[in-house]
Amino acid sequence: MDQADQQDVAASLRGDGRAYERLVRRHQQQIAARMWRFTHDRTDLEELVHDVFVEAYLGLGGYKGHGPFAHWLNRIATRVGYRFWKRRTREAEHTVSLGDWDPPAVSGAAPLEAEQAQGLLRGLLGRLPPRDRLVLTMMDLEEMPVAEVAEHTGWSVTMVKVQAHRARKKLRALLESSGLSERLRDRESAS
Repeated sequence: MDQADQQDVAASLRGDGRAYERLVRRHQQQIAARMWRFTHDRTDLEELVHDVFVEAYLGLGGYKGHGPFAHWLNRIATRVGYRFWKRRTREAEHTVSLGDWDPPAVSGAAPLEAEQAQGLLRGLLGRLPPRDRLVLTMMDLEEMPVAEVAEHTGWSVTMVKVQAHRARKKLRALLESSGLSERLRDRESAS
């Protein structure tokens, strides 16, 4: 193990914040290069590097010093990166890219199951502007009356109705362009 790392680990365990800062500075570029393999987004990269060093700090007492500190950090980095990928995969499963849909291939396909339809609609709702998403969520998913939506948003009752009408129109256009509206109609008629 590098002598400087060994001294800084020992000092960090005694509560010396500057010693841990030196460890971070010494290894930050290497960890950033490793995390770049998990994401090419600068914001995500910074967050991942931060997560590695926080996790390392919290687990510093478990570092036995049998190998180089950099190897120990790399193991932590790998776990952090893997969790990041798993989280992104789960998030991607709940979103739908309209570019992924080929309307001719969708038309005539089997009706959607309820869970599939919900997931696809959530993805489409995510493509709407926040105001539209808000009003549709409150009125149609949470089944709030117009007056209650107005109270929660600070909009007038008329504004809620207008916003809901416009939002539904936008959602309908998204459904039509994706080819999902036909499959949803097939599901309703099968019920």
